Amino acid sequence: MKETIQLLADIVNNLHDFIQIYVSSSLNLQLTDKDLHFWIMGMIGIVVFLFVLATSRFIVKMPFGITILSFLYTTTFMFVLVFAIEIQQALTNRGNMEFEDAIVGLLGFFAFFLVFVVIAFVLFTARRIVKSFFKK
Repeated sequence: MKETIQLLADIVNNLHDFIQIYVSSSLNLQLTDKDLHFWIMGMIGIVVFLFVLATSRFIVKMPFGITILSFLYTTTFMFVLVFAIEIQQALTNRGNMEFEDAIVGLLGFFAFFLVFVVIAFVLFTARRIVKSFFKK
């Protein structure tokens, strides 16, 4: 088990280094560690949310209730993930275990989710307007 955890930690650390050194530098983004946490956790969070949403809609046909369930499940997943990463940093001495990193990662997910809600609201409203227009 320890070897598996160490292997997973090495993969995460190497991916972090690759993103920070090669991707950020080659694109001249000059991203800080906090920026990386924001963007990567935001992207992971929204991908997980969309997966949970799709799966939940398939299982139960209650879109509004499932959306809330999906958000709560994803939020729980994101809390576990960001704190697991911080604990992993402490255990492997790769990076600093900082509570602020966890918070910034969660803020990244909430920001991406807010964008999703705005887009969904616009599409939902446009759909209702189009339907009401054709009913008249």
